[in-house]
Amino acid sequence: MTEMQWFRHDERAMAYWRMGEPAEVTFVLVHGIGMGHLVFAETAEFLARHGEVVLVDMPGFGESPEPEKATSISETGKLLAAFVAELQLPGVVLVGHSMGTQVVAETMRRRPDVVAAGVLISPTVNPKRRSAWQQAGLLMVDLADESPRVLWLGLRYYLQAGPRWMIGKLRMMLQHRMAGVLPHVPQPTLVVRGRRDRVCSQRWCRLVADLLPQGRFSEVHGCGHEAMLRRPEAIARLILVHAGANA
Repeated sequence: MTEMQWFRHDERAMAYWRMGEPAEVTFVLVHGIGMGHLVFAETAEFLARHGEVVLVDMPGFGESPEPEKATSISETGKLLAAFVAELQLPGVVLVGHSMGTQVVAETMRRRPDVVAAGVLISPTVNPKRRSAWQQAGLLMVDLADESPRVLWLGLRYYLQAGPRWMIGKLRMMLQHRMAGVLPHVPQPTLVVRGRRDRVCSQRWCRLVADLLPQGRFSEVHGCGHEAMLRRPEAIARLILVHAGANA
């Protein structure tokens, strides 16, 4: 992995890292709320054998500084779109997890000219579970089955972000209407759900795939909401097949 680099746009700064060698396909990995690029570390290692991988810390998370106020999902999508366009990456496959799927969907809607395909892992937010208490409660139940390593990584990032920023970002996440964006995402998009995911129901994830003009759905056994942490190789293989790379 390269040393941390910086992208700056509209007074916002975003840290990013690159892995692998430039190829026909580039994988851009976008974490969820309260997390950072390391949640994709193992998945990135598998993907880097088939193309370049770019990992980001969205503003206010991980190493990226916190803006003066929480940025909306649409605004973050605009930032990511500018990032992908400026780097002039070939064959971009945008991969988002949880809240990152909302950012990825916004980016794909904005820039179909620079994003070839997308992968939405554990997409949020189910409109029937839109309250903050519901989301937090479901996530806690889901995390109860996770390994100590997953829990420690999550705790590290949540403490780094801080409660004030987290609450503001959660509010933005819940306000965003994913179902209204999906029909305007023209690229081939894979929706992935961990079979034990308590945050994102199978019914909701299938609906997400159905709302996409070129959507399809897949489930991964043996994992919940943090699918890429528990089953990184399985997730990487799904991404590679979807991207048309040799898995």
